[in-house]
Amino acid sequence: MRTKRNRPEPSSPDDLGPVPVLATRHGTVDMRFRTAVMGILNVTPDSFSDGGRYADVESAVARGVEMARQGASIVDVGGESTRPGAAPVPAVEELERVAPVIRELRRRIDVPISIDTYKEEVARGALAAGADMVNDVSALRFDPAMAGLVAREGVPVVLMHMKGRPRTMQIAPRYRDVVREVTAFLRERVAFAVGSGIAAERVVVDPGIGFGKDLDHNLALLRSLCTLASLGRPVLVGLSRKAFLGRLQETTGTESRLAGSLAGASAAVLAGAHMVRVHDVLETCRAVRVADAIRGDRETRAPESQRTGL
Repeated sequence: MRTKRNRPEPSSPDDLGPVPVLATRHGTVDMRFRTAVMGILNVTPDSFSDGGRYADVESAVARGVEMARQGASIVDVGGESTRPGAAPVPAVEELERVAPVIRELRRRIDVPISIDTYKEEVARGALAAGADMVNDVSALRFDPAMAGLVAREGVPVVLMHMKGRPRTMQIAPRYRDVVREVTAFLRERVAFAVGSGIAAERVVVDPGIGFGKDLDHNLALLRSLCTLASLGRPVLVGLSRKAFLGRLQETTGTESRLAGSLAGASAAVLAGAHMVRVHDVLETCRAVRVADAIRGDRETRAPESQRTGL
């Protein structure tokens, strides 16, 4: 049975009922009426899908502005690739990539900006430049100072499951029960975050599709998002253009994965996701709007603009 979104705020990380509203410094992400779309803005030379495309400030800012206009609820800026096999980037270099983009985007868009990093130094600089939340693929594990920073700054954080590190995560990943293990991991990380002083209502969980998972692991997690929702936190799903979609479609190249990405995002919404992280913002916003209408467990007081034009 699908977990309803509109429940009272949980009193502990283990209570049922995801919080449907995420407050940030520059706006609120309201997931009561529709699934939120997080736009991916990689300012890197080597990301698996769009590496090099937005490596200069001007083109990156233009793309961020475009995503906001297309309907992104959040723009997620990243300066280090976490594709399988990727090598780490020094924090100084990573911050030099993202800070100017975030600073200029903050002047030009009114939606929240997320920093995609697991390094406290980068997150601190990005928040100072105008970012509103932290998207940490390590779930606060790789840098012991990150939890304290998030707690002090009072910003939302995404906690993602990853088996191993980017350089090694896709080398024959194994689980006894991937859904049970990922759920247990995220439960422990939510408890750690709250124990570190981060408010429970500021935590989002992410199963980490493609991060130390094979095709069957990814599919099992996508079929079981209601289990993750039972943690009482909003669930973010990021599967946009990932390799397993190419396998399912029997196609090669990331540009050929749009259809699979839209199908996956729609399926995630129907399975219980509150937010999807994507490259193709305009197309995904349209697909998600239809999926939301089919799912039908939204509050009936949605604004007229969200109830028409399907």
